[in-house]
Amino acid sequence: MAGTRRQKWLSLLLVNGTLLLMVLLWTVPTAGLFVSSWRPRLDIQSTGWWTIFPHREWQTVETLDPREMGLDATGPMQIRGIEATFEELRAGVATPDGAQLRWLGNRRLGRIEVQERVWTVNWDFTTENYGQVLQGKDFEYVNPDGSVEVIPGDNFWGAILNSIAVAVPATVIPILIAAFAAYGFAWMDFTGRRFFFIIVVALLVVPLQIALVPILRDYARINLNGTFLAIWLAHTGFGLPLAVYLLFNYIRTMPREILESAFIDGASHFTVFLRLILPLSTPALASFAIFQFLWVWNDYLVALIFLGGNKETEVLTMRLANLVGSRGNDWHLLTAGAFVTMIMPLVVFFSLQRYFVRGMMAGSVKG
Repeated sequence: MAGTRRQKWLSLLLVNGTLLLMVLLWTVPTAGLFVSSWRPRLDIQSTGWWTIFPHREWQTVETLDPREMGLDATGPMQIRGIEATFEELRAGVATPDGAQLRWLGNRRLGRIEVQERVWTVNWDFTTENYGQVLQGKDFEYVNPDGSVEVIPGDNFWGAILNSIAVAVPATVIPILIAAFAAYGFAWMDFTGRRFFFIIVVALLVVPLQIALVPILRDYARINLNGTFLAIWLAHTGFGLPLAVYLLFNYIRTMPREILESAFIDGASHFTVFLRLILPLSTPALASFAIFQFLWVWNDYLVALIFLGGNKETEVLTMRLANLVGSRGNDWHLLTAGAFVTMIMPLVVFFSLQRYFVRGMMAGSVKG
């Protein structure tokens, strides 16, 4: 009995420890990006995000002028009983009392700082990063040398509205079409039903990349390139196989007695679909809405191909990619922009997350 209990305890410890490690591996980088999105530009360039926690670092307590002390930077120098060269002082030389001497600047105009290691935290946060990303206003930064640098802002609001205009219809349209198709495959008898359903399932393994060029050529013939309708149709076509398969497996599990009672009372297939199937299929519909919305919202490839480089139809992923190209060193803007793109998916997921597991299980049921 004791051996069985010990083995069970070790198994739980191993499983929970592994899960905890996985959570930390995912959470720590995300937390670092989130903290960086609130830190000033100069702090990000000079210190790590983990400095928000208590830590020890060198702080200057005294500044010495080598010229007043008559020091020659071309050879060894005697400073407070320590002999060191210019190169050693540039790297930092420890003193007997635990302090540090560090030479800052060049040989002719530099200075020597006496530094002590103290406990400190860096809680200097700012909202200017998000303001610059969202408002599009120019911001002034004062560099350490006193010079003022004007940085143009990046207005994300247009891209946010474009992403909403793309994601919402591209989520609703395939859900409506797939729900009708899934009901037909599950409860209606027609010639070739099994054959057509096999084709739909087979489309799940077809990479969307091989369909991009043919679709783009067809769009060019009917002048749909660069429009929202083009990307709505593309995401609808790419999302329908999974939607039909997921909803079919859920609708197929509904009690036959409920539908037979409705048919006996004179209800048509359309009435049964609207009055019974749709209300009872809310978990499956909501779970697929999560999949489809997150996929469309985070999509870059399909949007780039069918919307092109038009600024008027630029979505958030395209705007963020352009920001990386033009502001590759401005981590305060990149991290803020990244978290701006995460707000809407988080709202959708937490609003519908209670259906997520049920939707996953629905997709795993054999039809």
